[in-house]
Amino acid sequence: MSKLDKIKVVLVDDHSLLREALGVMLQQIDDIQIIGSVSSGEEIINKVQALNPHVILMDIMMKGMTGIEATRWIKERNSAIKIILLSSEIKKEFVTAGIQAGIDGYLPKDIEKEALVKAIRAVMNGEKYFNEAITSLVFEDFYTKEKTSHHTHKQLQLTDLSKRELEVLSLVANGKSNKEAADLLFISTKTIDTHKMHILDKLGLKNTAELVRYAIKNSLISL
Repeated sequence: MSKLDKIKVVLVDDHSLLREALGVMLQQIDDIQIIGSVSSGEEIINKVQALNPHVILMDIMMKGMTGIEATRWIKERNSAIKIILLSSEIKKEFVTAGIQAGIDGYLPKDIEKEALVKAIRAVMNGEKYFNEAITSLVFEDFYTKEKTSHHTHKQLQLTDLSKRELEVLSLVANGKSNKEAADLLFISTKTIDTHKMHILDKLGLKNTAELVRYAIKNSLISL
């Protein structure tokens, strides 16, 4: 495979041993090329234009600028660059802030080599990549609220919905467009449409406006 066909990756972490280990591991993959290794958020934003990577693997907690801050800066200037955050801490606030900043993936640092390579290839193809534990954090509040609700009638109807339908219901009721919901759930807009039709049918509703009113009435969202 020629260098032109390879996925150009830059490593950003303030621990040099980790960068070296990742570099050695990923250089063994035929379609991946490590083109840079830097130690801070400030350094990557200063060098990103010259390096012009396809994918950046970046730590979150570094001295000075965080990986999330660096992500926001880079994405505002070149949204085509894919950024995967690697962190030893899986915290809901990190995941949420990362998604808001425009990350393409978020993975724990102890992830297996095969999963990391899969993530790099996935984001390169325009997909989002989060492992199951991290994805569940995004919807944790909604599920907690739904489970602890004392609205018996709501419970009877919502139990007819699948886990995915509950996710779609929450996002749509909170004003997310089909594309925004699809991006957050890593599915197609056509699939979102299908889920919405099933939700409306199961809840006996006619349209999105009724769905939003239903969500407000049953405390799924607040005004």
